[in-house]
Amino acid sequence: MHKTWIVTFETYLRQIKSWSFLFMILGPFLMIGLTVGISYVSANSASSSREVAVISDSQPLRQAFIKQNDGLNTKITTVKAAKQALKKDHLAGYLVLSTDNQQFKADYHGSDSMGSSLRAQTQNFLVTYQQAANYQQANLTAKQRKTLARTPALTQHIAKKTGTANTAKKVSFWLLVTMIYIILITYSSIAAQEIASEKGTKIMEIIFSSTTATSYFIGKIMGILLVILTQIVVYLLGGWAGYQFAINNAKLKPLFTEYHSLINAVIHNLLNTNLVYLLLGVVIYTVLSAYSGAIVAKAEDASKAAQPVVMLSMLGFFLTFPFQSNLDAVFVKIMSYVPFFSSYFMPMRIINGTASGLEQGLSLAILLAAIGLFAWYIGSQYQRLMLQTDSKSIWQQWLHGWRHQD
Repeated sequence: MHKTWIVTFETYLRQIKSWSFLFMILGPFLMIGLTVGISYVSANSASSSREVAVISDSQPLRQAFIKQNDGLNTKITTVKAAKQALKKDHLAGYLVLSTDNQQFKADYHGSDSMGSSLRAQTQNFLVTYQQAANYQQANLTAKQRKTLARTPALTQHIAKKTGTANTAKKVSFWLLVTMIYIILITYSSIAAQEIASEKGTKIMEIIFSSTTATSYFIGKIMGILLVILTQIVVYLLGGWAGYQFAINNAKLKPLFTEYHSLINAVIHNLLNTNLVYLLLGVVIYTVLSAYSGAIVAKAEDASKAAQPVVMLSMLGFFLTFPFQSNLDAVFVKIMSYVPFFSSYFMPMRIINGTASGLEQGLSLAILLAAIGLFAWYIGSQYQRLMLQTDSKSIWQQWLHGWRHQD
C-alpha cells in the first residue's frame, strides 16, 4: 500500500506542476474576468450613445419628465446641440416636448425607433399631463375628476416559488451536465496520455519487479483523481469567493438580493448527492481512459485511443437533452442505473425530485461495483498491456484487450 501512495503522489505532483494544469485551473476565471471586464468597458463606452436627450421650451415640463425617467441625457438642452450629438453617434435620439392649443406633444428624432420602455413612459407622461389640463379646462369638480380618473384593476397571482424552482432546476441541470461533460472530456485525454507515456519503456519492467501491476495502476488512477479533486475544490472556492464579492458589491448586491432564492436553489442542487455522481462518473471514465492509454503501441496514439471514451461521454451528454421535461420515461429510469450513463441521468432525476433515496443508493451501489470490477480487471491485465508493443490498429487493440484472458 505504501508503494501505491508513492505512485499516487508522484503522479499528482507531476500533473499539478505542469503549465497545462495551471492554465486549465485559471482558464475559466480568466475568461469570466475578461468577459466581465469587456462588458463593463463596453457598457460604459456605449452608455452615452444609448441616451436620449429631452428638449422643451417649458423647463418645468422638461424637468418633470426627467424626474420620472432614468438614463436620459440632461446636459443637452437645445435642438441644435442634439442634432450635432446625434450626427456624431453620441446620442440614440432626442425628444422634443411641447404644447399646442392645450395639447401636449412629444416628437422623437433618432437613428432608430424609440425603445419600447421609453415609449411607454413617454405615453404615460403625456396622458397624465393631458388629463390634468383637460380637467382644468373643463372646470370639473374634485368629485368629477376622481370619478373620471377611476381605472380598471388587473391583479396577477403567480406562484413565485414554483416558478423559481422550475428555473433553478433548468439552470442546475445545464450547469451539472456541462460540468460533468467538460471534466470527463478533459481528463479522458489526460489519463490516457499519463498511462501511454510509460508504454513499452524499460523502467516499467523494473517497476513491475518491485510492485504489482494492480497496485501501480491504482496508484496512477488515484493520482489523477486527486488532480480532479484539486480542480473541483479550486472551482468551489473560487465560486464562493465570487459569490461573497458579488453580495458585498454595491452594484451587484440588488441583483443577488432579487434572485437570492434562485441562486440558493441552484447551489443546493449542485452541492448534494450530485457532487458524488460527478466524482464517481469521472472515476469510471478515467479508469476506462487509462485502459485506452495502456493498449496503444505508441504514446502519441493516446488521444486516438481515448476517442471511444470521449464518444461514450458525448453520447450520455446528448441523450439527456430530449428527456428534460419527460423524467418519468422508462428510458430515463433505466439509464439512471447504467454505469457510464447514471452520472448524467440520476442527477437529472435528483434535481427534479423524481428519485427516492433508495433509488439513489441502488444506483450508487451499481456504479461503485462497476468501478471496482473495471479497476480489478484492468489492473490484472495492466502488466501485459504495458509491456506489449504490437502495432495493431486502435480498434483492434481495444477488442483484443477485452477478449484476452491470461
